[in-house]
Amino acid sequence: MTERPVVKRTARAILLDSAAETGVRGAADDALEMILIKRTKPGEAPYWITPGGGMEPEDDTVVDALHREVDEELGAKVTDVVPAFVDTVPHPDSFDAGDGGEAGAGTGAAAQGVKVQHFFVCRLASMDLSQRHGPEVDEPCGTYDVVRVPFTRAGIASVEVVPPSLRAYLDANIEGVRALLAADLS
Repeated sequence: MTERPVVKRTARAILLDSAAETGVRGAADDALEMILIKRTKPGEAPYWITPGGGMEPEDDTVVDALHREVDEELGAKVTDVVPAFVDTVPHPDSFDAGDGGEAGAGTGAAAQGVKVQHFFVCRLASMDLSQRHGPEVDEPCGTYDVVRVPFTRAGIASVEVVPPSLRAYLDANIEGVRALLAADLS
């Protein structure tokens, strides 16, 4: 198989918090919640995404992009950032020169570039939704509602988390994701 060019990299937060339910940071992990963004676009069914987005020229690293995106989308700061999962998908706007400039008209899948999504498990340090900024806030296409779901299999299954590969990863690895934030890993 021909190696595909990486044309976009993103950083996304599997953002966990225990404070909402108990009011006390560091409470038992049984009370963990995952913070998601419910996306509702006109004429489409809602779906839930993890906070994050694409790397920008000012981002030196993928982790820098993660911190910037979490600040923009949630007015939040995160700690304990741990790589957890990488997803590689075809990028719809990248085809070889033989496509006549039209996305989707490429001469073959091998010529298509990919988007690599880096998912990091992290803890919420602080969040002030009044400090949200950036394109999602300044020029929204639909709504971006911040929601919390229990970080359990039932909680994850209760919403349409995308991409499906992340939903499957979380369903298979709830315990492992929790373990990535264990005190004995630092």
